[in-house]
Amino acid sequence: MDGVNQMQSNTSLPEAKCMKPSLSVLTLAVSKLEQAVAFYRDGLGWPTQGIIGSEFENGAVAFFNLQGGLKLALWPRKSLAADTGLTEQKPSATEISLGHNVASADEVDLIMAQAASAGAVIVKPAQTTFYGGYAGYFQDPDGHLWEVVFNPGLDALG
Repeated sequence: MDGVNQMQSNTSLPEAKCMKPSLSVLTLAVSKLEQAVAFYRDGLGWPTQGIIGSEFENGAVAFFNLQGGLKLALWPRKSLAADTGLTEQKPSATEISLGHNVASADEVDLIMAQAASAGAVIVKPAQTTFYGGYAGYFQDPDGHLWEVVFNPGLDALG
């Protein structure tokens, strides 16, 4: 059964048996956990309790509380591979982009400068977008791609 037919057939399941459109933890696989924690905690100023679970094999992880109850987890790439049973892969920055929407173009510039001073690589300096916004891209020390964006029409989408 293909994905479209699968989705259509699932619409008749009781609501409790369907996956709800929500996300509670976003895990970024990292090469060096301590360096990644320092980037987000010290460089971007995100609060965390630090690294926990080090007493367990493949258990060391750090969590950051984000908006709406979402948590960002930083977990060593080798640990994620071991937990899933998948072979560790080379990272690819074009697999996913994490978006951080802000209230103004000036705020985009401030956050891009903060990220650069924390050790991020600026991939695309902030500039006016085709949709009337303003955005730039940076990569964290593990190559995860972040878009810092002012999108005045974001609330009307979706």
